[in-house]
Parts: sequence; C-alpha cells; structure tokens
Amino acid sequence: MKRLLLVDGSSYLYRAFHAMPDLRNRAGEPTGAIYGMVNMLRRLRADHVTDDGPDHCIACVFDAPGKTFRDDIYPQYKANRSSMPEDLALQIPHIYEVTRALGWPIIAEPGIEADDVIGTLAHAALAQGFEEVVISTGDKDLAQLVNDHVRLVDTMKNSVMTRETVFEKFGVYPEQIVDYLTLVGDTVDNVPGVDKVGPKTAAKWLAEYGTLDGVVANADAIGGKVGENLKKALDWLPTGKTLVTVKTDCEFNERDQISSALQAQPENPDVLKTLFQRFEFKTWFRALGGAADEAPTTQPKATGQTGDLFAEPDSALPSGPNQLFDAPTQDASSIVTECVMTVEQRAVLLERLSDAARKGQPVAFDTETDSLEPLNARVVGLCFALEPGTGYYLPLAHQDLTAEAQLPLDETLALFKPWFENPKAGKIAQNAKYDTHVLANHGIAVQGLVDDTMLASYILEAHKPHGMDALALRWLNYNTIKYEEVAGKGASQIGFEQVPIATATRYAAEDAEVTLRLAHVLREQLAQSPDLLDLYQNVELPFAQTLFDVERNGVLIDSLRLDTQSAEIAEKLKDIESQAFELAGGAFNLNSPKQIGELLFDKLGLPVVKKTASGAPSTDEEVLTKLAEDYPLPAKLLEHRSLAKLKSTYTDKLPKMVNARTGRVHTNYAQAVAVTGRLASNDPNLQNIPVRTAEGRRVREAFIAPADHVLVSADYSQIELRIMAHISGDQALIDAFKNGLDIHSATASEIFGVGLNEVTSDQRRTAKVINFGLIYGMSAFGLAGNLGITRDAAKLYIDRYFARYPGVARYMEDVRTQAKAQGYVSTVFGRRLWLPEIKSPNGPRRAAAERAAINAPMQGTSADLIKMAMNRLRVWLRDEGLQSRMIMQVHDEVILEVPNSELPLIQVKVPEIMTQVAELKVPLEVGCGVGSNWDEAH
Repeated sequence: MKRLLLVDGSSYLYRAFHAMPDLRNRAGEPTGAIYGMVNMLRRLRADHVTDDGPDHCIACVFDAPGKTFRDDIYPQYKANRSSMPEDLALQIPHIYEVTRALGWPIIAEPGIEADDVIGTLAHAALAQGFEEVVISTGDKDLAQLVNDHVRLVDTMKNSVMTRETVFEKFGVYPEQIVDYLTLVGDTVDNVPGVDKVGPKTAAKWLAEYGTLDGVVANADAIGGKVGENLKKALDWLPTGKTLVTVKTDCEFNERDQISSALQAQPENPDVLKTLFQRFEFKTWFRALGGAADEAPTTQPKATGQTGDLFAEPDSALPSGPNQLFDAPTQDASSIVTECVMTVEQRAVLLERLSDAARKGQPVAFDTETDSLEPLNARVVGLCFALEPGTGYYLPLAHQDLTAEAQLPLDETLALFKPWFENPKAGKIAQNAKYDTHVLANHGIAVQGLVDDTMLASYILEAHKPHGMDALALRWLNYNTIKYEEVAGKGASQIGFEQVPIATATRYAAEDAEVTLRLAHVLREQLAQSPDLLDLYQNVELPFAQTLFDVERNGVLIDSLRLDTQSAEIAEKLKDIESQAFELAGGAFNLNSPKQIGELLFDKLGLPVVKKTASGAPSTDEEVLTKLAEDYPLPAKLLEHRSLAKLKSTYTDKLPKMVNARTGRVHTNYAQAVAVTGRLASNDPNLQNIPVRTAEGRRVREAFIAPADHVLVSADYSQIELRIMAHISGDQALIDAFKNGLDIHSATASEIFGVGLNEVTSDQRRTAKVINFGLIYGMSAFGLAGNLGITRDAAKLYIDRYFARYPGVARYMEDVRTQAKAQGYVSTVFGRRLWLPEIKSPNGPRRAAAERAAINAPMQGTSADLIKMAMNRLRVWLRDEGLQSRMIMQVHDEVILEVPNSELPLIQVKVPEIMTQVAELKVPLEVGCGVGSNWDEAH
C-alpha cells in the first residue's frame, strides 16, 4: 500500500516538552523535548513504515516563524498564546538535527502554518495515487481532513481517528468539523465562536440543519439567549470559518513530487550516535555501539557556594533518561491483571500481603469508590501491587449482574483491616490522603504509609502535573487507561460501581501496579538530593496525615447566623444596585460585562484601560479598580461584585455544605498545587474569606466553638519579613527583630531619618507598605500607586530603604541571577520553587517571574514552617492524650478547637512548639488569640 505518514511536529514539540520531566545532560542543557520527539518518531515509523522506498513517504512538519494569512485577516489570531518556554526554544535546533538523522524530511514553510502544509500534502498525495495518509497529531482542527483514506493517530493517547470516531468524539462528521469549529470557536487560537455555544449545541444545530449555512438560514427560528447570540455573530461567522479552515491548496516545493521529495530515508547512525552521546540518551547510545567510557565528562560551572541558600545547579537535574526512558512507550497490555473473586483467591492475596510485611516489602494499594468526596466516598473495590508487572483487583460493590458473585464488602474489609492498620506493613499510594479518608469511612485507620507518588512528584517538580496518568507518561513512558475510557465522560459518565467488573479490573489493577513502579523511580530521583528527600520524608508525608486529621475534624458553623447575613447582604445589594442605576442614568444588568462595557465606555465615555482578546474594552476587576479612583460608578460595581461573591460563595453556600453525619463543614486541603508549598483549600475554600471588609469578618464569626470550648488562633507574626532578615543576612533587619522592635517603625525611622519614638503613624504606614511591597518585588511605579505619591518620591523611598538595608538589596540581585541560572529558587529548607518564565523573551512575563523569585523563598519557607509546626502539634496533642484538635489552617495561621479545661496549657505550649520548630537568625513569634468564634480568636 502506498502510504504517506505526516507528523504535526509543532503539536508534538509542546506535548513532548510538557510530558517529559525536566531532563538535562550534565552540561545543563534541557533534553526532555528532544527525547520525547525521538521516541515518538521511532515508534511511528515502526508502526506505519514497513520499508524505505517510494511507497512509503514521511515528513515532519513544523510551523515556520513569522506571520501567516490568518494574522492579516484577524490581528488577534493566537494573541493569547504565551511565548515558547526558553527551555523548549533551546531544544528546537537539536530537534531538527535529530529528526533529519532519523531519516525524516522536514518541512517548515514561511507564511504557511503546519496545519495547512499537512492539509495540502494530504490532498495532493491522494491525487498522486497514494492509497492512505496517516497524520500523527493531537490537534482537533485536523479532524476536518479525515475521510476513508485519511486518518489521524495520536501516539500519546494510543488513539486512531476515523470518520466514525470523529463522530463519536465531536457529534459531527469530518466534513462538518469546520462548521462546528466556527460555531464553537477555538480558544487555543483565540478565534471567537458564537457566545455560549458549546460542543453540544453546535452538534445539535448541525444535526438539525446540516451545515453552517443551514444554521444561518434558520437563525430566526432559534430562540432564547443562544439564538440572540447567533444573530449577533452572523457578520463574524464567515471570518471565523476562514480562520478555522485548513487550507489544502498551498504552494510549496514538496507538494507536487511527494514520492521523490518525501521518501523515507534510513537512520544516520553516526550522527545519531554523536547526538545521543551529547544528550546522554545512554541506552540508545549503547545500542549504536557507544561504550560507557565515551560518555561526556564536562561538568556545569558551580554558581552557588557552600552554605548558600541555593544548591549548585547539577543537584537540580534529574539523572537523565538512562534506562528509565529508553524503552518503547508501554500500554496496559504489558501488565498482568488478576481479578480476586473467590474466598481462596482472597486468602492467597492476604497471605502474600502478610509475607510482604514480614519481609519489609512495601505494597502499592488504591481504592476504587463511588464518589470523589473523601468523607462520603464508599469502597467499590480494592487494588494491590506487590511486584512490577502484576496488579490485583478485588471488586466488592459493582452493580454488574452479568458477573459472578463478588466477595462480601464488610467481611472482606474486616479481613484486610489488620494489614491496613499494621504500621510495619509498608504502603505506597497515589494521593494517599483520599484513600485514607475512604477507608476511615469504613472504620479502618491506615498506618504504615512509606510513599505517596503525588507528593514525591510535587517535591521534585512542583510546577508540573501530578496526576497518575501524567506521571506514568512522564517518568515511565507508559500510557495508562484513562478513567473516561471505562466510565465515559460528561453527562453520560457512570459511577465506578456501574463499570463492568472485567473492564474495572484492567483499569484498577493498573492503578496499583503503575503506582508501585512510579514510587521506585521517584524515590531514586529524590535520593539524589538530600534536602528534597528530607522534605519529602519528614515534612510532606507526615503532613498528609496531619491534613487528614484536620479535614476529618471539620469545623462547626452557625448556619442561622449565615442565613441572617445572606438576607442582609441581599438588601445591601439592592441598595447598591439602586445607587448604580442612579449614577448610570437608568437600569442595566450589573452582572453583564457587555452591558457594563457599553455603559461605561460608549454612554459615559470613560477611558478604556485595556481590551479583551476579542478587542472589546475590558471590565475586569483590575480595570474597575483603576477607574474607581476617579469615577463613582465603577466603585459601586466593585462593591456589588464583592458582596455578591461573598454571598454566593460563603453565606449562601456554607450551610448547604454541612456534613449530615458529622454536623460540621469539612474542607479539602490540596497539598500538591501551589508551587510555593502553600496549601489550597476547596469545597469550601477557607483560604480566601476576606478579612479586610466588615462583611468578610462577619463570615468568620459564623465559625464557632461548641459548648464548653473555645477557638484558639495561633499565627506567625510578620513571618515573611523575619525570613527576609534570615536569608538576606541584613544586620540592621536582624538587629531590629532581635531587639524586639516594631519592624515598621524601625524601617520608618531608617527611611525618614527620625528617632524611633518620633515616627508618625503616616510614616509607619508608608514603611509598612514598603516592607511588604519590596518582598513581593514591588517597583517604584507600584509603590507610588499604593501610597498615592509620585514615582520620583517612591523611588527616593526605595533608594533610602536599600541604603539602610544593603543586605536586602544584595539578596534581591543575587536571587534574580541565580533564578535565571538554574530555573528555580529555594526555601531555607531546600524546597525548590520553579520559575518557568524566568528566561521568557516576553518582558512582562519575565519581570513577573523575577518578582516571584524574590518572594517565593519567603512564601515557601513560611509554608515549610507551618507544616513542620503542625506536624509537631499533631504528635504532641496525640502523645499528651488531649482533646484539643486542629480544625483549620489558613496561610500562617492554625486554628484549634480547645476544651476550656485545656486552654491554659494550649496557650503556653502551642506558641512554644511553633517558635521552636526551626532556628533562624531572628526569633520567631506567634500570636495566640482566643474567642468563641474565629473572628474573635484571630
């Protein structure tokens, strides 16, 4: 069969870059995207090219730099795309080198997008007698090219797209994809569609009317808001359709002579050997005859010094692909899965688990459940992996009438309970906190956790995704079965208990087996950096247990008080609405950005501060805040938005989130989200309750202590400024804290040249803004805006500050330099805070990363301290047998629920433990407030 194989190189560049770990050779060069491209190109060729010759033509197509015709039609085309990451840009020339050495012709046509080159070649190939065109891509736009002779393959998802699968995925056929994309729009390329028209609506319209022209012709028959939006978009739709249509008639050299121009060439082993040696792809290098002693010996130049805050660069680098990555991408067929359905099989598995515990062999486990809510989820099945290559699944609560009887749930859990509760039986999990909650719902207290692959990944690469599917691809080069493949997605998704047992076994057993292999690989990576391994073992893993306790404890709320607050806020919102109507000269929808934009900029003629991606004047919070400085209506809009959000997010919602079983609200703390190490809180979000407004503080009043108890709030005082003093080593700052001075008054004294006792309240306020502003990298422009002074005056204050605190100035300069050199900064305890945009060619993005580099070590160190303190508090409360318990954590504050009888002890010991958790160059201080509710205690 005469076949043309085309690779969407531009799509795969980014996917390979983001899928791989931050791989580098010993010279410090990034290599992850190169490795991913080699692996993908070799696999594609093995799968689709049986020999070299005119019947098998191949090409790798890349976007050339510069504008295309779409930019001329629509200047905002792709305007929202961020610039290419510096580490990827550095790999592009080498990707071209290695692609050619692998025998692939490369096409990158100036002025023509890769999609259009691919579309033209596919069209021309069929006209020139090719029987099949295979396009390897992850780009949905190319689905419009699919027909009986053209199909798409996605090596990263192991998927093939034909006419039938296009319909299954989009609800329309390939010939309707252009019309479908025109209606839906393309957010990736910043092409607007019809407002509020999503995939389902577009597919429904095209099913009913056939084509976009048919939809347009029947626009008057489509009612409701979506019909209005369609009519508004009619003038735009022809332009949108042009932008999303892949061209098939472009002119370039290779188009007319595909058989001769794009013949598959043999690999060039000499060039590949040189490249594999340089990039340290060791298995591939050896396969070409390279010897171990030919490996490069160059070492990176050290930029850090012994005792510096930052480690030397080579300690930041994973070991390179080596044996971990140089294998073909695996899929689920490489794992043996066993379904445990009989009493005899269960007994054998239990004995194997006991034997593993006796031998000190950790076992990976996972729970399959009927809910994602940790405190409500119930077990559907259990998964285990004792050795690589094999996974076990025990279905316990599936609604599968076609299968044989499952083992009894309660009886089986009772039999496994001793193993789960045995602290000497080592356990490995992915996001263990969730599984620990699920098993606790069944009365099982899990002990003996030795590895959590999500947390290990978070410590290694906080800026990357930590889901198991992403980790398996990144670290094992393994394509997992996705949840959507077994349970469906969207409105048609079923619960796991409804998944047939045979299907569930393949998915669930794989979960445990992959987790086992990931734990081994990630621990090897952590072992190369003692600071990271220490953080993982002694901070993050124990902290998962601490968070489990805090989430399980929950907090008591006063629902009646919140109901009252909701009613009062509703009245205030009506008053603000009336005031806004009066200022506007008429009624309008305060929740409609379009109406607000028309009112502010067309009717009232207010200045346009910035525009949205579609070119309309923006009415976001930043814009309204700026306009509110001079105009009353934007101020009212901001007030309305703030109160409406408080009402919908907290006063209305919190009473509905009370757990029926416990009578309390239980938030979920996400431990592996923020790159600084801080926690995120959700369902409900307790981190973002406003404290600077009276209404926000009143919400905190509804978080209450039960009878005969109080709430205690223990809060680190000025923690980030103290950390700045420590890491900068500035003697004046250190002395101020050691002498117990008010740091803002001390700074005011230095800046304004007055005695400490002569500092005015205005001077102290200015110094406070400077103190906190500079640790967030604030510029003179930002400081001027905050203080309402001229930029020259702000610059004078900053210059005086740095003259009095030269250590801070040196730190800020050093941290920027070191961040650029190694791509990350570190906390006092070694946590790495990655800054992907630190070398960005985009000036604002780079400046933002430089500001983050200054503050991240302080935020990160603060996060480390509160975690370490809470771990110690948990152990102390447990060992002392106290009834007091931690119920919330917000930034630098931990809140405890304390029986009145234990209050004197708590007030002494909690600050003592928190201040002694680490020794810095300045003393740590903790404020300890007490009250019947959170606001009183804070």
